[in-house]
Amino acid sequence: MNPTTDEEQTHDRELDITNETCPMTFVRTRLALDRMQPGQVLRLRLRGDEPRRNVPRTATEQGHAVLSATEAADGVLVLLIRKKG
Repeated sequence: MNPTTDEEQTHDRELDITNETCPMTFVRTRLALDRMQPGQVLRLRLRGDEPRRNVPRTATEQGHAVLSATEAADGVLVLLIRKKG
């Protein structure tokens, strides 16, 4: 399967944290990443200014790769994060 857009890119796990607030946004993200194998991709849906800044920054600081950040039509930010390893 060859993806053509970020939205269609293959991912191994999906997490919707659109109803969470910081710091729970990254706590839930980290728990999901901890349950994944190195190299797997997490598709993450989030909303709000603070999570938009903090989740990608914290994931990168922990060694994970933010592959893309795409704005959905409903105002949700969709991130693809590859687990380090």
